[in-house]
Amino acid sequence: MKNEYLNSIKKQFEYYKTVGEKTFLQLNEKDLFWEYNEESNSIAIIVNHLWGNMKSRWTNFLTSDGEKEWRNRESEFEAVIKSKHELLEKWNEGWQCLFDALDSVTEDNFETKIYIRNQEHSIVEAINRQLAHYSYHIGQLVYIGRMIQASQWESLSIPKGKSNEFNKEKFSKGKHKGHFSDDLK
Repeated sequence: MKNEYLNSIKKQFEYYKTVGEKTFLQLNEKDLFWEYNEESNSIAIIVNHLWGNMKSRWTNFLTSDGEKEWRNRESEFEAVIKSKHELLEKWNEGWQCLFDALDSVTEDNFETKIYIRNQEHSIVEAINRQLAHYSYHIGQLVYIGRMIQASQWESLSIPKGKSNEFNKEKFSKGKHKGHFSDDLK
């Protein structure tokens, strides 16, 4: 059960990472810094926040509190990323930290208690907390990208008006195993 959970959660995180990357591909560099209004976050600011959170939560995941003393959360919401290159570097660095931490979880340490701001979590609770947090922000990235691209937006899941076609294809395979994202483009 533990290995099944870890494999499943890695696929979930990979899926959301890919959704973010497919959004970046549809945008030009200036779009990554667009803000709806002065109270809104740009894609670059959201990526900076995700990076800061990932570095804090996943560095020494099994042995130290997930809210590191060196983290400066407030600066994560400032326009510090200045290029697409820098955005992608932080994006990949954060995700690498996450996947390295997940790879460190084994049957032997699965019962380790994880602390975030001194609050105890099981490994499952800590991982699920972060999955929900990251999918929330990646949804924001997609929404911003979709607003910018308008009618030029290419769907990242089942395109509008294609649900019946997608379901017909899925059901034609009969009952089978796999991850829900395996058949998405």
